[in-house]
Amino acid sequence: MSTLTLVLTAVGSVLLLLFFVMYARLHAFIALMIVAIGAGIFSGMPLEKITQTMQNGMGGTLGFLSIVVALGAMFGKVLHETGALDQIAVRLLKYFGEKRANYALGIAGLICALPLFFDVAVVLLIGVVFAVARRTGGNVVKMAIPLFAGVAGAAAFLLPGPTPMLLADQMNADFGWMILIGLCAAIPGMLLAGPIFGNFISRYVTLELPKDLTEPSLGQNKMPSFGFSLALVLLPLVLVGCKTIGARFVEKGSELYNILEFVGHPFIAILVACLVAIYGLAIRRGMSKEKVMEICSAAIQPAGIILLVTGAGGVFKQVLVDSGVGPALGNALIGAGMPIAVACFILAGAVRVIQGSATVACLTAVGLVLPVVNELGYSGAQMAALSVCIAGGSIILSHVNDSGFWLFGKFTGATEAQTLKTWSLMETILGTTGAVIGMIFFAFL
Repeated sequence: MSTLTLVLTAVGSVLLLLFFVMYARLHAFIALMIVAIGAGIFSGMPLEKITQTMQNGMGGTLGFLSIVVALGAMFGKVLHETGALDQIAVRLLKYFGEKRANYALGIAGLICALPLFFDVAVVLLIGVVFAVARRTGGNVVKMAIPLFAGVAGAAAFLLPGPTPMLLADQMNADFGWMILIGLCAAIPGMLLAGPIFGNFISRYVTLELPKDLTEPSLGQNKMPSFGFSLALVLLPLVLVGCKTIGARFVEKGSELYNILEFVGHPFIAILVACLVAIYGLAIRRGMSKEKVMEICSAAIQPAGIILLVTGAGGVFKQVLVDSGVGPALGNALIGAGMPIAVACFILAGAVRVIQGSATVACLTAVGLVLPVVNELGYSGAQMAALSVCIAGGSIILSHVNDSGFWLFGKFTGATEAQTLKTWSLMETILGTTGAVIGMIFFAFL
């Protein structure tokens, strides 16, 4: 099938999906399934391969995310009901003041998300946003956008984040330069896309606190200290960070290496944190086991729709990937003769828009540009700059085929239109800022 046909199929699929969700008001799960099937048929995939690809897309997305969301939701709910998140919110407001609380959340997102996948960090930290918003009586948008910008900035640009680590390795980039350029991209990107943009867009979009968000169940005298509350929130981050950092100084395949890999896996890290929150905090401070069970059950219920819609987004993504749209588009862009740094950004952005996954966009772009840049003999520092350009392109223009789009909407209660005005614009500002900085570095290295 021709490149033009594949690209038109992808573009038509995205437009149809937006029509179904925003104008026809068809449920996102059903809309994603219909459009995924249509994209498979019009791209020329065999009918039997379409159904298998749908199964692979759903399983590949939910295999990781379902456990993370379920455990993370229970962990966050227990921290809220015991007052741990309130204690953190109070301290943040004390140090930064109510007017600068959004900056505190942006910085917290940037730091805490370093060792985590984006989805994991959001699940663990979203409760702090609600706690701060409830304390200040402010618009959730003003607090949520900085946190998401910080998390997204770390996930896209900063080592030892999983995606930038993978990207630097695939591009044979110098890790020292990757850290430096990544920091120069992530910090201003987070400030522009987070607190500054959040202040602006909160004048036009208002999101209320979740209706099921209540006052903490434990009395003020039974709430944990700030230090213990912060330690609990950071516990899963530390466990994952030990794996990410410690494994680099331990012989691969050794017993200690395997232990670090096991304990630092997000599944185990969040499970341990959840158990410590239940038995070391809730029950230890007088909460009944029946109440803990009620809290955990209530936390899991809203996670179902998040998982289903996110899984359906994975189905659509997988159909577009397996149909060959990415390589076809990449070859066309590289053949146009544009500057290599700009081509890296546009190529990753185009693949991102078509299939949704930032990681897949990065890997697809690397596979397409690497044969070209290898022949040009760029240094490790220049390859790091190009890696940042790819990372920036991989997060722009997020929409309904991106799992992050649905995570933001479902956790904050935003409609699809509100998510496009807030989350999608934030991601585009963040990615573009980072990529421009990558291009500047590439020009001078």
